[in-house]
Amino acid sequence: MLQQQSITGGNTRLKIITWHIHGSYLYYLSQGNYDLYIPVKDDRSEGYYGRGETFPFGPNVHVVPADKVRELDFDCILFQSARNYLTDQFEILSAEQRELPKIYLEHDPPRQTPTDTKHIVDDPEVLLVHVTHFNQLMWDNNRCPTHVIDHGVLVPQVEYSGELDRGIVVINNIQKRGRRLGLDVFLELRKHVPLDLIGMGSEELGLGEVKHGDLPAFISKYRFFFNPIRYTSLGLSILETMMIGIPVVGLATTELVTVIQNGVSGYIHTDTNYLAERMTELIRDPEMATKLGREGQKVVQERFNINRFARDWESTFNIVIKEARSKKSAIRLGANV
Repeated sequence: MLQQQSITGGNTRLKIITWHIHGSYLYYLSQGNYDLYIPVKDDRSEGYYGRGETFPFGPNVHVVPADKVRELDFDCILFQSARNYLTDQFEILSAEQRELPKIYLEHDPPRQTPTDTKHIVDDPEVLLVHVTHFNQLMWDNNRCPTHVIDHGVLVPQVEYSGELDRGIVVINNIQKRGRRLGLDVFLELRKHVPLDLIGMGSEELGLGEVKHGDLPAFISKYRFFFNPIRYTSLGLSILETMMIGIPVVGLATTELVTVIQNGVSGYIHTDTNYLAERMTELIRDPEMATKLGREGQKVVQERFNINRFARDWESTFNIVIKEARSKKSAIRLGANV
């Protein structure tokens, strides 16, 4: 387990090569005191989108043509997908660059089986960073050292009003992702509770996509946020919602059970009938909704604030780089003895 501390001295900024895999996460990751370099290809294929137009990335996010990556110096490689690790690094990085300190950021829980899936990385020299303790617990991490960095999100400049007597669900392409993302749960509960759905590909079942920058203001008018997802990592949209002060109702599965205290800072349960009853109560009682939302807001402001998140990542980068350099120095020293 890494200790949460920064070991960088002076004003040197680390240079990290990574890929654009999850835009929201990359944006929050970019809030740290280091420089991120993301490769881009003309075809904008997976991982090579560049900065895109959705997030207001700052000057510390640098776009590099994929065929120019070998010409640059980096301090660390941050993998974020199986393709990054198995294919991309060999296509765009030089042999020398592939000897750099490595971190694999695992965004998801295991899919093949919840408990017996081996991670694709089996290398004691690669730090496997999980975004939740649940994910760390469920993966077979092989010989990899592991570490957990809780999410961090910015505070939206929006206040909760809850003026709409309805709940809001935010999931991209829910029709294509089925039971894991709770399509059946959503369809059943909206027979009993007024629920709206937004997200990419939701035109048939909901209201369609809302741009990321407009999302906080849009959802702040809803009485509550409903998360029907059975099995996933802790969604950033949930934490962004709680930062606004919107009460969250969801399934008591995965990491969400460590975030919401049932009946205090929101409602979670595995009984969907119970959840339907609680959502109906929130529609009838705006004051209760406001109270729950405020308690949830306190939780995320303490546990998932962006400053803690940025410090954790800066510390992790520094420790991994320092340990790798120390090992190389020891090897060189031994070779000279």
